[in-house]
Amino acid sequence: MDAALDVFTRLRPRLLGVAYRMLGSLAEAEDVVQDVWLGWNEAGPAQVDDAEAWLVVAATRRSIDRLRRARAERARYVGLWLPEPVLTDEAAATPEQLQEAASDLSIAFLTVLERLAPEARAAFLLREVFDADYADIARTLDKSEAACRQIVHRAKAQLREERPRYRVPAQAHQRLMRRFVEAWNHRDLRAMTALMADSATLVGDGGGIVTAFVEPMVGGARIAQLLFASTLRPERGLRIELATINGRLGVLRYFGGELETALSYDSDGERIVGVYAQRNPDKLRRIASGLAAGLR
Repeated sequence: MDAALDVFTRLRPRLLGVAYRMLGSLAEAEDVVQDVWLGWNEAGPAQVDDAEAWLVVAATRRSIDRLRRARAERARYVGLWLPEPVLTDEAAATPEQLQEAASDLSIAFLTVLERLAPEARAAFLLREVFDADYADIARTLDKSEAACRQIVHRAKAQLREERPRYRVPAQAHQRLMRRFVEAWNHRDLRAMTALMADSATLVGDGGGIVTAFVEPMVGGARIAQLLFASTLRPERGLRIELATINGRLGVLRYFGGELETALSYDSDGERIVGVYAQRNPDKLRRIASGLAAGLR
């Protein structure tokens, strides 16, 4: 039992990474990993030849099943749906790790993955993010290698026009975000606008609980004005903090000491090209409680 627990504990971060990228929800991903743990014990780990392969297959298949159910729920979602954001530890990561997380864990990337059907999403992630070979993908999806190659090819083609277009060094994005937040804190609308691309877009998720735009907002000047407007009522106790969200520097916005929005940003290194505003309190609860408990 101790050996089985040791194996599972060692591989748990990978399983959680697969499930979170599949589902866009850390809470649901943790449920998947818990289900895998129960199945792992029932299977009799001593009888498993390749523990990592067994666990990854189990996590992926459970994620596919859960995503199929979730897609029906998300079709009824009020407003625009965005993934649940997670805080990532910038201080503990190398520049290479930050670059990797920013490219395959970002809110922009996870949002684009919503375009894919569950099996296509699994095949694409296993191949493009986790570098699995086609034999492993075929075993996971119970399909032929040729079929899996075709699934991945079609998924890449489907995402080609919508994937984040820029691979920006983490340092360049960080410098841009620090300049933007400094301008925001100094209530400098002109500087905020100058750091936004003309064609920038903002997507907001309120979950039908709080207000959010039902369609993306387009236009850097409009977005800068919207964000700037939060400074115009000092009685609300605005506080803006930089935080690493899904591997990329973003912003936590507070009113009266309460976390109100987690803002993730996509940039080309010189201008902000996308803003993802998570305002749904249910999706902010984990970050808020973690920060309150001093777990950041």
